[in-house]
Amino acid sequence: MRKAVYPGTFDPPHLGHLDIVERSLKIFDQVIIAVAKRPRKSLLFPLEERIKMFKEMTKHLEDRVFVKGFDSLLVDFMKREKAGVIVRGVRLFTDFEYELQIALTNFKLAQVETVFMMPSQEYIHISSTIVRDIASYCGNLEGLVHPFVEKCLKEKFGCGS
Repeated sequence: MRKAVYPGTFDPPHLGHLDIVERSLKIFDQVIIAVAKRPRKSLLFPLEERIKMFKEMTKHLEDRVFVKGFDSLLVDFMKREKAGVIVRGVRLFTDFEYELQIALTNFKLAQVETVFMMPSQEYIHISSTIVRDIASYCGNLEGLVHPFVEKCLKEKFGCGS
């Protein structure tokens, strides 16, 4: 069985993330979405809420996609999950430079391969930072996030429906 891990903070998860998951399933039998706790990073949503949002977004894939939190080195999480490949989404060249450095380190630590995927053209402009900024002004999130994530963001920022 080909099992991959798609790691990130996903604060919040958006349609670009979902696009990477769905397209990864064309290559892998299972995808584990590894939601990082990241206590040193200032996050909008706690780990449990980010996991809940991604589970809601991937309900239609539940037999092949699993959403789990982790608070360790990614390579240690992968060993526990018996997965050998990391999937990373890259939108821009600057993303690639950083991601390549992490991929080389993960390979050095545990001989873990990384597959880079670009989001589909309709989602390549979306980032969690942009989504948070729009949501903070109660802006229109249609086409950027799943309806459940939109509801969570509106609640977080006190926006009316």
